[in-house]
Formats: sequence, structure tokens, C-alpha cells
Amino acid sequence: MEHASFSKYGKSFQEKLVQLILQERVFADQIWEVLDVEFLELRHLQVFVQKIFDYKEKYGAHPAYSTITTILRTELENEDEAVQKQIRDLFARINTGDIEVDGAEYIKEVALDFCRKQKLKSAILKSVDLIQKSSFEEVSSLINEAIKLGSDNNFGYDYKADFEKRFEIVARRPVTTGWKYVDDLCGGGLGRGELGVVIAPTGAGKSMALVHLGSQAVKLGKTVIHYTLELQDTTIASRYDSCITGVPLSDLHDFKDEIYEKVQEIEGNLIVKGYPTKSASTNTIKSHLERMKQRGINAELIIVDYADLLKPNLSHKEKRIELESIYEELRGIAAECDCPIWTASQTNRSGLNAEVITMESISEAFNKCFVADFIFSLSRTIQDKNAHTARMFVAKNRNGPDGLIFPLAMDARSVKIRVLEQTDETIEEIAVKTAKDQLMDLKEKYKKHKINGGAVDGKG
Repeated sequence: MEHASFSKYGKSFQEKLVQLILQERVFADQIWEVLDVEFLELRHLQVFVQKIFDYKEKYGAHPAYSTITTILRTELENEDEAVQKQIRDLFARINTGDIEVDGAEYIKEVALDFCRKQKLKSAILKSVDLIQKSSFEEVSSLINEAIKLGSDNNFGYDYKADFEKRFEIVARRPVTTGWKYVDDLCGGGLGRGELGVVIAPTGAGKSMALVHLGSQAVKLGKTVIHYTLELQDTTIASRYDSCITGVPLSDLHDFKDEIYEKVQEIEGNLIVKGYPTKSASTNTIKSHLERMKQRGINAELIIVDYADLLKPNLSHKEKRIELESIYEELRGIAAECDCPIWTASQTNRSGLNAEVITMESISEAFNKCFVADFIFSLSRTIQDKNAHTARMFVAKNRNGPDGLIFPLAMDARSVKIRVLEQTDETIEEIAVKTAKDQLMDLKEKYKKHKINGGAVDGKG
């Protein structure tokens, strides 16, 4: 009888299967019961998996990456040099994340189904002789045992069996914000599976900040998917043009050829997807991301401009509950896609003229703050808008300090935001200073009005 193998599924399928066996202890335990390493058609894959299984059998634990590194350095001397190189190259690609395991659940389901069927076939063949000997109880036991093998054994995190997992360094692989002072605070940027929120009142620069964050990622070669629920997709794309090239928005048409050349040089990719306000939900976004994956486009940064304009998947009497759910679902998408998500939130009325916007100014649902990993606010008084300045307040930071204020240089004409060195002023001091400035402005305006009015009346 011809030996069964995974050959019909291809090399890529088998490499991803091996990676899942290495990375997921529960799945490795499950398939260990039914997998014959010879089902893998390539020698280096067979040896790699056998080393994992040998370690599990000998020590009763799943090997950590550091352990596998040592094993591959010291226990391959009996293999051909070509096989040794293939094994080490495979492990290096797994370790650096070069092998993308998309469709992991499909791979696990197909592999387990294949292996369990082979075990059942083997048990049925063995039972033929037992039937002739009238050993019905043995036949029943043999078949039942074969059926049980490889069944779901995920009972949760095993404190002893998963000991090594607690000491593995989890790579956040942060995507830079493009602002050094902010990156220094949050460990290099927003990490995989994390949710960042920009808080600002209307017209203060939420969309501008989100375009800046997306542009930094695109310039570094990342794939960015930007969802807009307020502005047109071409409007957002034009803002990226200006942010990336430095050409003011008003001059884009005059420098069309230069912008085209600059855009072609960028290694990253940008997809801007627009939906009418309140017409799309988080499920809509998930469906679109899945379609992108099917086309080979995997998001490395997702931007939602902005979450408050998404339609809830389930209606509630209280709007705050709907908003909380939306933010929770966005963070779930970040975890599923293994990439960061940036979005924005509108402040309530108290944030309109605030010198520094704190989390108390978040519109409708304060509980949104509990879900996010990093939150910063943007505040711009009338004086700030005239001077092209603003203030950033780091309201929440899971990966470092918060409660810090940074002055900003903010030029809406070319979609440029620069974070300047942190100010030592407190929120209260800034409020007092701004109030004094506003009072001085009013006095100056009153003087000018009085002088101009006097001249007109002929009293000057």
C-alpha cells in the first residue's frame, strides 16, 4: 500500500504546519498523538518535528525557542550538511517571522483530519485479524482508542506544561509614530494587537494626526489600510501626498509629476477604503480585511477615521454601551490581524476650548479608555491655530509613563505635525497662562476698536 503523506498539500502547507507545531503547545500535544513524521515529504521537516517530539517525550514539556536553538546547534551531526542547512534556514525564517501563517485554523484542521484518518485506517486493518479470532472486545477497544487520538485537548493554559511560555520574550514589533519623544515613551510605537486613540474636538486635527501616523508606516515599507468614515478616499490620499512629499495641499496639482515620482519610490503600500458615516461596522471592516488577505494584502497598520462614526453590530438603548463595544471589537481586530490599530475619538463640549484635553473630555463613553493601550489628546486654542501650534497630552500609556504634555508644531497646509521637547508646565499652569493671554488679547482688541471707532466718529 502506498505510504500516505502531505505531498498533495504542497511545501508551503507543510512548513506552516511545522511552525504551528513549534509555536503552539496545545496543538503540538494534539497532533503528536496521530502524526507520523513520515507524512511530511521533506527530510528536513521530518527531522525538525522529530526533535520537537523527542524533547516533549523526554522532558514532558514543550521546548522554548532558546531550547530549539541549542538542539539544532548540537544534535544534527548525523544528518547531511544540506539537511542541516535546510533545518537551520527554516528555523531562522520562523524566528524572524518571514513565514506568514495565514489560515492557521484551516491548516490545523486539515492536518489533524488527515492524521486521524490514517490512524483509524491502521486500526481497522489491524482489527481484521482480531475479528477472525473473535476478539470483539479488542476490536472495539482498538477502534475507540483510534477515534479518541488527536481529539481536542485544549483545557487552557497549563501552569506546568506551559512553563517555558511564561519566560519567552514576546516581540511587540512596534510601528513608529514618527515622533521620537512619543516613541521613547511607548517602546518604539504602537505594537502588534494594540489599540491607539487620538482624542480631539472637531477641527483640531484628528484626521491629520491619523494621516501622519499612516504616512510614517508607509515610508518604512509597511502596508497600511486606512478606513475613512467622514472624508472621501481621494481627500485622504491627497493628505498622504502632502504629508509624504511636503508639498502643501493647495499646490498638489502644480507638482503632480514630482509627487508621482516620489510616491513610486516608496516601498510601502496604502489602501484607503471609504464608507459613508454610520454605514460600516467592525464586521464590515473584518470582511474587508479578509478580502484583502485573499488578494495577498496583509495589513501591518490599520487606521479607522474614526471609531465613533462606526455603526454598532448590536443596538443598545445607551449610546455609551455601543461605543464601548465598538472599541472592544477594534482591539479584537488588532489581535486577530496581529497589527496595531489607530483610531480617534471626539471630545465633548468641554474639550472645544480646553488648553489641555484629558480623558474626562472624551465624548459619551469614558470606558473607551479602558480598552485602549495608548491615548493622546490634541488641543488647539484660537491662538494655537493662528500660530500653527498645538499641545499633546499623553493620557494613557500601557508601555511607559503618561500624564505628560508636549508642545506641537502643527501645519495643516502640508499635513505636518512635529512633537517638540516635553514642557515642564502643569495643566493648571498652562490654563492660567492661556487665560492671561486671552485677557491680553481682549484688551488689545478693545484698544484697537476704541481707537478705530474714535477715528470714524471724528473723535480721534
